Amino acid sequence: MATVDTVRGPVDVDDLGETLMHEHVFVLATEHMDNYGRGAWWDEEARVADAIATLRSLVAKGVTTIVDPTVWGLGRYIPRVRRIAAEVPGLNIIVATGLYMFESVPHQYEMRGPGLIMDMPEPMVDDFVRDITEGIADTGVKAAFLKCVVEQQGLTPGVERICRAVARTHLRTGAPITVHTNAAARSGLAALGLFVAEGVDPRAIVIGHAGDSNDLDYLMRLADTGAILGMDRFGLDLYNPTAARVETIAALCERGYADRMVLSHDAACFMDYFGGAWDQVMQVTPNWRYDHIHDDVLPALRERGVGDHQIRQMLVDTPRRYFSRSA
Repeated sequence: MATVDTVRGPVDVDDLGETLMHEHVFVLATEHMDNYGRGAWWDEEARVADAIATLRSLVAKGVTTIVDPTVWGLGRYIPRVRRIAAEVPGLNIIVATGLYMFESVPHQYEMRGPGLIMDMPEPMVDDFVRDITEGIADTGVKAAFLKCVVEQQGLTPGVERICRAVARTHLRTGAPITVHTNAAARSGLAALGLFVAEGVDPRAIVIGHAGDSNDLDYLMRLADTGAILGMDRFGLDLYNPTAARVETIAALCERGYADRMVLSHDAACFMDYFGGAWDQVMQVTPNWRYDHIHDDVLPALRERGVGDHQIRQMLVDTPRRYFSRSA
């Protein structure tokens, strides 16, 4: 039986159940919080309690797994997530390794690597492999997939280096990849091209935020390679309204692509991007929440003619297949 690592340990992939493939628990940079948040807009106990309650409510909707791509650059801190997971029975949380950078590598890698001042094999690969095979820091929690970014800036030298490190980690470990992309810039094509050139099977790749686009030609071009389309920002109407997202998914289902799409919100219990204004942000983005898909999107898809089998493909079968490939 294939297993996948979660915050609470390995789980049979057949037991993942309904899976939201791109959700954050917290996006919360430690330096930001420690220097400006504590005593101002960050209350650890209140936010942890809120996250526990929110995720328990999600389990009540039938979701049994969330896939959390919070890596370095987004504020990954596993002890807090592990504490929350322990209080949410019935929910698997799968975490990632990699880097969330739009242009350059972090300063901590600028001097180390092939041809650099400290000429050595790519240290990012060793770090990512360690997260997957041994565990993240001293937590014992193992990452089960890789995350990187190709934004509208494209494959800058720093981004290219990160993506190649991600690809080479995949080849060493089998861990699948999720890449944040910019749909308007069609950067999924550049990301996919690099990974394929590095020897990655497209079926091991989720093209994150593909669902911000309603360009069927672009989306089918990606999916025709076998890559998985991340229809994963439901509730972020600024990028693409829910009705348009639903129409695009229905159109792709009609064309036979239900097995190459996954669903999610890219939501969080708290993001420090807005400082102490998070609660106000939630008031003006009422659909940007973990249960929008179950409450609103699935009924709309069914109304549009998407069948339960196709919904199961997007919520259960394709996530299971994605993580089975790494086993």
